Amino acid sequence: MLHPQARGLLDFIASRNVPPTHTLPAVEARAFYRERRAVTQPEPSAVAEVRELSAPGPAGAIPLRLYRPMGSQPVDVLPVLVYYHGGGWVIGDLDTHDVLCRELCNGSGCAVIAVDYRLAPEHRFPAAVHDSWAATRWIRQEAASLGIDANRLAVGGDSAGGNLAAVMSIMARDAGDLPIAFQLLIYPGTDMRRGHASHTTNGKGYLLEADTITYFHDHYITDVAQDLDWRASPLLHKDLSKLPPALVITAGFDPLRDEGLEYADTLAAAGNRATYVCFERQIHGFITMGKVLDEANAAVGLCAAELRRALR
Repeated sequence: MLHPQARGLLDFIASRNVPPTHTLPAVEARAFYRERRAVTQPEPSAVAEVRELSAPGPAGAIPLRLYRPMGSQPVDVLPVLVYYHGGGWVIGDLDTHDVLCRELCNGSGCAVIAVDYRLAPEHRFPAAVHDSWAATRWIRQEAASLGIDANRLAVGGDSAGGNLAAVMSIMARDAGDLPIAFQLLIYPGTDMRRGHASHTTNGKGYLLEADTITYFHDHYITDVAQDLDWRASPLLHKDLSKLPPALVITAGFDPLRDEGLEYADTLAAAGNRATYVCFERQIHGFITMGKVLDEANAAVGLCAAELRRALR
């Protein structure tokens, strides 16, 4: 069943007549997403350090935010998670995922560096891919000055960010000079064709709706032929072997559930270590909602524990 806390959240949203994202212009949708996080997100955890950075990108500087965990010292060389935020490649930023990055940082004992890639529709596919790649390469190159271990570098993200993390893992494998130790894929979008059954069964009534997914898709993708580009749909890459170990998390009432499951299955079938966990009673986006959803905190704890284990 749908978790009672998730049901209560959906009922609360309905009672407030909150406008669906797909009814708003992108600029308004971003502001609304940023503002509403106070309702569902816990208070930000204290960390040892937060530092604003920037990496050179193909269209100018890419903002980054570095977190170092409580208990760490400035001289410590830490493993690192490079994190790409969710939001359909249209909304979301460093602030919308600040709480989650802090939680993952403290829970794993790793540094976390969040990437503020360019958003659509101002910057359509593959701008987010190009920015994420440039930022990840720069982080590895600057590891010594950042106090991180370039050989213990993980990538991760939620939703659109999970898509980008999966794509980064493939690109890094193919480049051969950017070893990635682990990929954390939280309800990732893996197939832009949107044909999996859960897009229909979970396409209405569970916060992320089919109309909103189409809104995000059409803002990001210029030509439907791009749906078949593996940099948009990593599930469609012809060779998913020799990739980093993965943790794939999905939610039972999420339209993206089935493509996340298929991606985990395909990774495993290709000979990779891939762990799959579905929070059967949850909705898309739940992991940032620990103020109102207890299972969000369990999911964050699982992600942090797996990061710690993978990067020790």
